[in-house]
Amino acid sequence: MAKRANSEGSVYRRKGDGLYVATLRLENGTRRAFAGRTRAIATAKAEAAKAEIIRTGSLATGRESAGAYLARWVESIRATVRPNTHDGYERTLRLHVIPELGHIALRRLGPADLAAAYQRMLDKGLSPRSVQLAHVILHRALRQAERWGLVNRNVARLVDPPRPERTEIRPLSPDELRTLLEAARGDHHEALYVVAVTTGMRWGELTGLRWRDVDLAAGVVTVRQQAQRTRGGWAFVEPKTAKGRRAITIPALAVAALRQQRGDGDAVVQLPIPDALVFPNEAGRPLERQNFARRHFRPLLDRAGLRPIRFHDLRHSAATLLLSEGVHPKVVQERLGHATISTTMDIYSHVMPTMQQETAARLDRFFEAG
Repeated sequence: MAKRANSEGSVYRRKGDGLYVATLRLENGTRRAFAGRTRAIATAKAEAAKAEIIRTGSLATGRESAGAYLARWVESIRATVRPNTHDGYERTLRLHVIPELGHIALRRLGPADLAAAYQRMLDKGLSPRSVQLAHVILHRALRQAERWGLVNRNVARLVDPPRPERTEIRPLSPDELRTLLEAARGDHHEALYVVAVTTGMRWGELTGLRWRDVDLAAGVVTVRQQAQRTRGGWAFVEPKTAKGRRAITIPALAVAALRQQRGDGDAVVQLPIPDALVFPNEAGRPLERQNFARRHFRPLLDRAGLRPIRFHDLRHSAATLLLSEGVHPKVVQERLGHATISTTMDIYSHVMPTMQQETAARLDRFFEAG
């Protein structure tokens, strides 16, 4: 008699109730039994379970906990998301979600459980934005569980997460930007500050920029990738959206700073290799955000006599400067790499009242001249 293949079992009639039972042998050597009034029903149940194993890689049971499923789910999406996104999902689930909800059976998880867990997270000092992120991750995980037939509905759809407080943007003024760049003159990272202020590029875009993506003759910098720090090391990933992959025309100030960064003024010019990073650390790898802020950016702000800000606020400062100078919001959107113009308008709505006042003044001048 031929040996049964893995996951194959037998069908027999059980004494006592007379039901047919189909067994299924799992990878770990255990067996699962599926009963039915007829041989066909019992066999169909076992075949459905076998199909679930093929589809999901495991066989969930009514007793599977939410914690076990979430740990399994986050591992299953590793190859489908960015490395730092996966790290963030795993960390949020491990530190905040699973300790609150992991003991509950997946099929018994209800909206009230999620609402109570969110409140406990807030009571422990977690920010509303962090709790909202936990909700987003749970929603995605339970949506997949619903598709796989592990739960009857995605209960996260029935729960409203806390609304995060809107962070007030405090960009540097034009005078403060001039003060910053004046203080950075001759600094080892002067070109980085100049490019950040004149392009509004994100930190990951700046630290992932390679010389092959810089055309100084045309005065264009092309954003093709971002540098991301993960638990496994550095990763270079493409922008999230098509708008994120973009060419940015830079002013003469930035061209000059990049020429100096490249070493054009040296007696013997040795151009860097195309794949080399434009703004590397001493080892040729991307700059570490926190180390850079502590060792370089904050001391620069102190020397300039400026208030403490994040490096990311240079991006906000660049956008605000362009809008206040009358640059069309669509152009600002394209330079920043926002997916939609509504995103740009929403983030920088604080500039709009001034623009409205200037528009009204221009209309007054037009009609008075007429």
